[in-house]
Amino acid sequence: MKVLAVTSEVFPFAKTGGLADVTGALPKALSKFGVSTTTLLPGYGTVLERLERVLVPVAEMNLLSEPVTLKKARTGAGEIIVLDAPSLFRRAGGPYSDENGQDFGDNWKRFAVLSLAGAEIARGALSGWKPDVVHVHDWQAALTPVYMRHRGCSIPTVLTVHNLAFQGQFDASLLPFLDLPASHYRTEVMEYYGGISYLKGGLLHADAITTVSPTYAREILTPRFGMGMDGVLRMRRDDLLGIVNGVDEEVWDPATDPYLPYNYGATNPRQKEKNKKILLQRLGLDTDSGPLFGVVSRLTWQKGMDLLAAAARDFLSKGGKLVVCGRGDRAIEQQLESVAHAHPGRMSVHIGYEEHLAHLIHGSADAIIQPSRFEPCGLTQLYALRYGSVPIVSRTGGLSETVIDANVAALSARVATGFQFHPVTVDALRHALNRALHAYGDGDRWARLRSQAMKARFSWDRSAREYAALYGRLAGTTIGQATDVQTSEPPPSRRSSRRLAR
Repeated sequence: MKVLAVTSEVFPFAKTGGLADVTGALPKALSKFGVSTTTLLPGYGTVLERLERVLVPVAEMNLLSEPVTLKKARTGAGEIIVLDAPSLFRRAGGPYSDENGQDFGDNWKRFAVLSLAGAEIARGALSGWKPDVVHVHDWQAALTPVYMRHRGCSIPTVLTVHNLAFQGQFDASLLPFLDLPASHYRTEVMEYYGGISYLKGGLLHADAITTVSPTYAREILTPRFGMGMDGVLRMRRDDLLGIVNGVDEEVWDPATDPYLPYNYGATNPRQKEKNKKILLQRLGLDTDSGPLFGVVSRLTWQKGMDLLAAAARDFLSKGGKLVVCGRGDRAIEQQLESVAHAHPGRMSVHIGYEEHLAHLIHGSADAIIQPSRFEPCGLTQLYALRYGSVPIVSRTGGLSETVIDANVAALSARVATGFQFHPVTVDALRHALNRALHAYGDGDRWARLRSQAMKARFSWDRSAREYAALYGRLAGTTIGQATDVQTSEPPPSRRSSRRLAR
């Protein structure tokens, strides 16, 4: 089984969040089930610099008036095709925004070209190679099935929605520049409240839609979580299923993690305390016996970081310490920095994402806080469990499925792995932090909770088996075994009946 994956991020080449971790890890896990994945990735400057010695040009073409070169490389993440379009991707800043955090004004074109390149590869642009299935990720690649169908390519497609909040919405005046007919500006194709939406186009053209947890797959069918797309998704509900993300256990393993001064595992978790002491000293925080809680997150409203800024003062006044690593809304960054300034020695805020610091926080913190208002799946809490950093999470999406609340019954049964709270308010978060502080005060109880967390397993094997089975159903073959896998809906059919919906 040959799969073409189309994505804007792949770890370790380009990463802003969990999307890159998924697209980097899933191909390795799929290979165990007879699936060979080739991943198409934009040729950002950092990607080309990292792979320049191994990239081999394999095709040249002109897409939306942009000359592009496809370059192939074999890496630890599998076979990579880099879309080298210098005027679109070789620029300062990140994948989506400039050095000042402003979205690039031509993102509409950048990711339309990425999608069109994916469609052309599916149609045979690479000599001697065609995929059996095309798997695209989020709005940046969602036009791929639209272009494929418009250009007569019937290879089955899967669209994975990692976060429905990001929909690729642009002005309708751009449609003529996408090399798509004016007839696509209709409610049943790409029109979306007077504009166009790349994600909507993908949702209405893909043969199957997946999202990253069964709970989120149910949530997005409702107006509360559907972000305006719930009508479209309800129309496609027979083709929608949720598959929980996994952890790349080669990258995220406290026993072998090269970013940790001291490695450890479930049998020797006390080594974690040595990492904690080193991190506290490095950040200039007090080295008393109080607990260290960590945050590795985008600092946004979705992630509940404004709630954390409001709740942190109480937690710090009761002996806790807090380290925050992330970037996001400047107003929330400033709120957190203000709290840290008022509590010297108790709180540290690092604006920006650094892989080594993220690993060190997980390998040092007693707990990881994730107060998201909505969370499709979440990977941070999975890393926290594996590293024995007890997760404190809101009861939503994938967080509710992967963390077992430390209530009386779960503690007595010794199955609890963290703390959940609901509703997602400052008071509820404050109460959850107080529960964790109280549990930390009982050394034996905390040790059991940490041990139970580290026993939880969320490898990619189970999820990859379900993806492999989905590919097989779409392509009309049998690969993988989709046994004992929880999904939100029945297995998708090749095509569903489609009613008019926004």
